[in-house]
Amino acid sequence: MSDNGKVPLPNLEMDGAAPPPINPGAFLGDEPDSLDRGAADLEAVFDVPVQVSAVLGRARMEVGELLRLGPGTVLELDRKVGEAIDIYVNNRLIARGEVVLVEDKLGVTMTEVIKTERN
Repeated sequence: MSDNGKVPLPNLEMDGAAPPPINPGAFLGDEPDSLDRGAADLEAVFDVPVQVSAVLGRARMEVGELLRLGPGTVLELDRKVGEAIDIYVNNRLIARGEVVLVEDKLGVTMTEVIKTERN
C-alpha cells in the first residue's frame, strides 16, 4: 500500500500473455481454508442491495441556470477528458476508474481502490 492510503491495482494490460495465477491466501491469510472461511463469513451479506455510482464530474449552478438547460446543452464539469472518475458505494468513495465501452454500453473499470481509515 502506498503512503497516501491507496491500494494499487495490478496492470491488467497483458498483451496476449496469460495472467499470473491468483493466490487467494495472499489476501485472506495463510491458512489453506481461509478462502472458504472468508466467503462463508460474507455469505450473509451477499443479497444486501447497495447503490453504486460512477461520477464523471460535478458542476455548480444557480437554479435559474439549471432551469434553462435543454437538449443539446453542454454542461462543463470539473474534470478533464481522460481524468479518473470517482466510484462510490452507498455514497462512500471506494475507488477511481476509467470509462470503457463494452459492446454498445458504457462501463467503468476500477484502476485504483481507495482505502480509508476506520474510526
